[in-house]
Amino acid sequence: MNAGLRPIRSYVLRQGRVSPAQQRAFETLWPRWGLSYAPGPLSPAEWTSLFGREAPLVLEIGFGMGEGTVAVARGLPHINFVAVDVHMPGIGSLLKQIGEAGLENVRVMRHDAVDVVEHMIAPGTLDGVHIFFPDPWPKARHHKRRLIQPAFAELLASRLKPGGTLHLATDWEDYAIQMLSVLRAVPALRNTVADYAPRPDYRPLTKFEQRGLRLGHGVWDLVFRKL
Repeated sequence: MNAGLRPIRSYVLRQGRVSPAQQRAFETLWPRWGLSYAPGPLSPAEWTSLFGREAPLVLEIGFGMGEGTVAVARGLPHINFVAVDVHMPGIGSLLKQIGEAGLENVRVMRHDAVDVVEHMIAPGTLDGVHIFFPDPWPKARHHKRRLIQPAFAELLASRLKPGGTLHLATDWEDYAIQMLSVLRAVPALRNTVADYAPRPDYRPLTKFEQRGLRLGHGVWDLVFRKL
């Protein structure tokens, strides 16, 4: 791993209960829509082969139970999505939804996203990166665990094509402030607006987000573009 990338994990593997339906989905659908980690960058031809077509490629990091991923992929059928997470219930849930919807433009990975970005994705490969509502690690002593740190932001920028976009969203204001500061400091990125962006139409409102908005909680989107 590069010296600048911290070994601290931005997640804790929770022993969440995997439902029988999620387990069945993993066992039956992983061979079709799953992508196993391998420590070597995939070539453009390999990405094309993986999806059976040549199309813009977007990486989603952290997808919860997968409802948002499915909604975005349905709304943007011309884009290929690689969705990465580590939690088994969410993996099973997303695979089940992909199977039910018959989506052909999503592949699912169960692995640490930092490893995936660093080792499996070559520089200048991605047309976009989506990181929606990453763990905010709200206690000050845990801020070092937050995913969006200078070294990782630089790494993400290096994997984007010129003109590619990095789209982050959070409902924690202090994390939004940190994200904005971190991304502004990356020379290869430029903000698409002055500060925080309006929510793009392609990002659906989650049930959790809708509840928060009803309670008066804020949500902050950041959309930066690779020079």
